[in-house]
Amino acid sequence: MVQNALDPVVAVTVPLWRRALTYGLLLAFAAWCVVGFRRDIAQIDLAPLEAGWMALVAATALSLWNYALRVVRWRLYLNRLGHKLPWRFVALTFMSGFAFTLSPGKLGEMVRGRYYQPKGITMTQVTGAFFVERLLDLLAMIILAAAVLAELQAYQSFLWLAMGLVAGLLAAVALVPWPKVAQQLDLRPHGKLVKAIQTVAHMLANARQFLSPGMLLMGLALGLMAWGAEAVGLKLLADAIAPDRISLLAAMGAYSIAIIVGALSFLPGGLGSTETVMTALLVAHGYSVSQAILLTLVCRLLTLWLAVLIGWICVWLLRDPGNL
Repeated sequence: MVQNALDPVVAVTVPLWRRALTYGLLLAFAAWCVVGFRRDIAQIDLAPLEAGWMALVAATALSLWNYALRVVRWRLYLNRLGHKLPWRFVALTFMSGFAFTLSPGKLGEMVRGRYYQPKGITMTQVTGAFFVERLLDLLAMIILAAAVLAELQAYQSFLWLAMGLVAGLLAAVALVPWPKVAQQLDLRPHGKLVKAIQTVAHMLANARQFLSPGMLLMGLALGLMAWGAEAVGLKLLADAIAPDRISLLAAMGAYSIAIIVGALSFLPGGLGSTETVMTALLVAHGYSVSQAILLTLVCRLLTLWLAVLIGWICVWLLRDPGNL
């Protein structure tokens, strides 16, 4: 285990102008969607979803199952760091990061690190665990999408890019002796550039702890079950609108490649890119544009926006010292 005495104590505050810009862009994107697809939106029929409300309930439950499995994985990582913390604390702190999902690469989720520092867990340990978690999530999406690779020819370049990125980063973490690199950097004068490289080196040194075969396979298995559950949710919603028009494997592929494209776009929460790809793939499987838009919006509501809502609830609950 690698700890750095110079780990910064980060109190994350987002400037007002940046928050205003982020939400302004979100509103502008929503307005563009309404204007650009106003005819298709006007044709959206909510009756199938009203009749298939059980599918909505099931899809919501599967999203919650996704969050639960990821909490289990996060607690495994904390245990690996030598910190056995209560389930309630781990669940609240992990899901509090969802409040900042609308950040490029979900990097805003690392603000959860401020809750762990009083427990003796450094920021580089948290970022190391977060780094591996993100990589395994992307790898899980690649595996789910690969099941229907032949049907995703238009998006195969994104899939290969994601595979190359994951393979390269995993190899870099596993093969480079980051603990030695970090120790050497500790001995150098601490200019701004050296400090930045030092922080990255300590993060990757900590990330190596989660790449043992057993830990790696457990993390990947939990990721596959978690993200596969949300893909099953899309299948249930699709069947509520038009039964058996899309297979389970195709739904998994459509959901996964849409999330991969969104992640590689580095747009906040993948907004715009994820929705565009998911809608296009649903149309390719025989849904009308209005049906595909409805399915995409509901799917994102029950995955992305439900997570953001839960995240802010957790942030609020963590204001109570009794939950810390």
